[in-house]
Amino acid sequence: MTSMLAPTPMGARLERPDLVRAHGLFGCVLVLAAALRVLVMLGYDTARLYWYDSFTYLDTAVHMRPQGAFHPAGYSWFLWALRPFHSVELVVGVQHAMGLATGAMIYLLLRRRSLPGWAAALAAVPVLFDPAFVRLEHAVLSDSQVIFLVVAALLVLLRQPEASTRAATWTGAAAGVLLALAGLTRTATVPLIGLAALYLLARRTSWRQALALAVAGTLPLLAYAGWYAQHHGRFALSGSDGVALWARTMTFADCSIIKPPPEQAVLCPNGTVLDAASEYVWDPRASLNRLPGDRFVHNDLARSFALRAIAAQPLDYLREVARDTSLAFTWKPVAHPQRMTPSTAFPRGAWPLPSGYALIDQVRNDYGPDIRGMRSVEPFASVLAAYPYPWFLHGTLFGVLLLAGGVGAVARRCPVVLPWSFAMFLLVAPVAALDFDHRYVLPAIPVACVAAALTVQGARR
Repeated sequence: MTSMLAPTPMGARLERPDLVRAHGLFGCVLVLAAALRVLVMLGYDTARLYWYDSFTYLDTAVHMRPQGAFHPAGYSWFLWALRPFHSVELVVGVQHAMGLATGAMIYLLLRRRSLPGWAAALAAVPVLFDPAFVRLEHAVLSDSQVIFLVVAALLVLLRQPEASTRAATWTGAAAGVLLALAGLTRTATVPLIGLAALYLLARRTSWRQALALAVAGTLPLLAYAGWYAQHHGRFALSGSDGVALWARTMTFADCSIIKPPPEQAVLCPNGTVLDAASEYVWDPRASLNRLPGDRFVHNDLARSFALRAIAAQPLDYLREVARDTSLAFTWKPVAHPQRMTPSTAFPRGAWPLPSGYALIDQVRNDYGPDIRGMRSVEPFASVLAAYPYPWFLHGTLFGVLLLAGGVGAVARRCPVVLPWSFAMFLLVAPVAALDFDHRYVLPAIPVACVAAALTVQGARR
């Protein structure tokens, strides 16, 4: 007997009543999510721009050269494509559409895996309705693009087994390109290419699919590293990995244990105590920032010190990573660093651009003359401020979803392993490489929802 939950073949045609019955619930969910985003576009008079992230992205889009520090150019290519319109409002409008598309991809992925419509729609709720996601879509930041690309790669990889070797090769290559673009948008996602290739090999499908994924994922990274070398003299994706890892070690490093050589000893803790590892990157009192020249000039030296510190104090390093990672699961938000105010609400107020920075004037002149600080607009802002989304759905529930996905992964339910491993890596890797940030947690949430939904479906079967 054919299962009532069996997905409709992609080539089959559905009559209109059957289509409404099969996908009507998610259609209603998607309409409500779109209405929320329209309200956000009305509730704020322009895009949210952050110093210095947003302006370095926009500057790269104008001049098409890789930044020497934190940000690779993947997101700037997206901004470059929209540059002819000279509108950051259009940028965030497209990003809101990407957020809706991300929710639709989660729904489609799970329906293809035979989940009922209500369960697939429920898994898409966080990315569609959590204000943290919607606020990121309304900012000139790379996060929404990263989430979109990672979920798109999962959609390709978690298709049912391909009918032909050629089809499997093409899907592997497509997933590799999507993950490469994610890596060129945020370098922390680059190892997902390796995780995906290992998953395909462990699944014992066509080795050509794994090879196609690895090749298609690696070639764009090599090409970008070559482009980066032309501008900065170093074959890499960014010039900040050593500085970031050094900052991570400042919360535990003890040079009496590390015993660094003289050239590295200048990077030892100097008595400056800050409340978060990431603060050491920017604080002028930190030992790295007391060296002559720009902090990123010392990237290689900082990396050497950090690796020596981790090798000498591995348990201290793991303790710090575990402690900061646990901040993602709190019932109430925890400020980290303390100057930040985490929230899943829509704020009201005005956020003017800082003054005295030549880069802001240059970006305004080159990308869009209407670039300005954001302010809320009534009466829409008051409606948004009343929008309820309790923190525990963002934090504690995320921990439950990861735990559920972990159960499925341990039980060796193959489809669960990939999204769960993606979610764990996306959660822990930023903390291990630099520090915890509530914003950096967000890419892990949609894939954790996928893993948990697949686990529940496997248990039902």
